[in-house]
Amino acid sequence: MKTWTITIFMICLTLAFCASPEKKMQEQQEKDPRYQYNMGLFYLNNGKPEEAIKYFQKSLSLDKKYYLSFNGMGIAYLMLRELEKSAQYFERSLELNPTLTDAHNYLGTVYQELGHLEKAEQEFRTAIADLNYKSRDLPYYNLARLYFGQNRFADALYYVQKSLEFNARLVMAINLKGVIYERLEDYEAAIESYKQGLKIAEEDVDLKFNLGVAYFKNTQFDEAKAMFAKIYGLADLNMKRQIDAYMKIINKQ
Repeated sequence: MKTWTITIFMICLTLAFCASPEKKMQEQQEKDPRYQYNMGLFYLNNGKPEEAIKYFQKSLSLDKKYYLSFNGMGIAYLMLRELEKSAQYFERSLELNPTLTDAHNYLGTVYQELGHLEKAEQEFRTAIADLNYKSRDLPYYNLARLYFGQNRFADALYYVQKSLEFNARLVMAINLKGVIYERLEDYEAAIESYKQGLKIAEEDVDLKFNLGVAYFKNTQFDEAKAMFAKIYGLADLNMKRQIDAYMKIINKQ
């Protein structure tokens, strides 16, 4: 009986010994702004911006100048479509660290959504100018999208091609390239661009719809009809209405 009692006592001591450093680590994490920031990133990456904001706020309560958490807050509010708040957090992040290129690119996106196009262009160009920025395909794409919205199709095409030089698999840039060619009435080039995108994203409904429209505009009605038939069951209500309108015209040919 004595041996059994000693054994139990030793186990309890071991557990107490193990629990102590674990508790100490938890206490350190609670006081670590970087740990709180990383937790916020975890929730951002899992599509939970409201939860992410809690951790970014905790990070900033520990360090009021932790610029990465201001940037994270900007991303979270962008995901929530609270654009004015998003801009404020990105601006504060850049006040603390003007070299944070990701924040320039995101802030440009927010400015564009808010209609501040000159400011957006400036932010995208600042991001592009950072030769060490590993994601330069994104500000190039965003600048192309901005110019497309201004009907500056030649400029838009130039910058979307620059985006694809950095990342040939950026599907949204490939799609935009096709749309630009459509507006330039180069339907063959648009078709080839959409086909290229579908080699990467085989199930992308928007790409397939755009390809069907390009076939239609190029008077390849059989191909257009076949493509629309493939995606009709997957299309949202607005897309179905557009397909119906195209099919009505095709059936009259």
